[in-house]
Amino acid sequence: MPKRQTNKFKHLIDIYENKKVINELDETTYKFEKIKSIYAEIIPQTGNLQKQQADTILTNVTHKIIVRYLSGKDVTKDMQILFRGHRFEIKYILNPYFKNETLEIFCQELMN
Repeated sequence: MPKRQTNKFKHLIDIYENKKVINELDETTYKFEKIKSIYAEIIPQTGNLQKQQADTILTNVTHKIIVRYLSGKDVTKDMQILFRGHRFEIKYILNPYFKNETLEIFCQELMN
């Protein structure tokens, strides 16, 4: 298998972690906070758009985001990715062939 070209990692993505926060009423809530930015390759996989009742639109857009192993080894399934105003929920993470060169992060785009 040929080596991955490093110039493919041209998109700067932000990684957000769900952190515990204490609000003004002394209640514990959770909020996504940016923890780091890394370079990645973003590959659209599939798309699905469904029209529901009352003009509600349900989407299921799946992407594969590839990052260098050392940059993304602390990324977990509980985190989210933000790229140019698009927010992605992480579904699962693969380390291809267990080579510790790249990670493939499979995501679903969240619609606001």
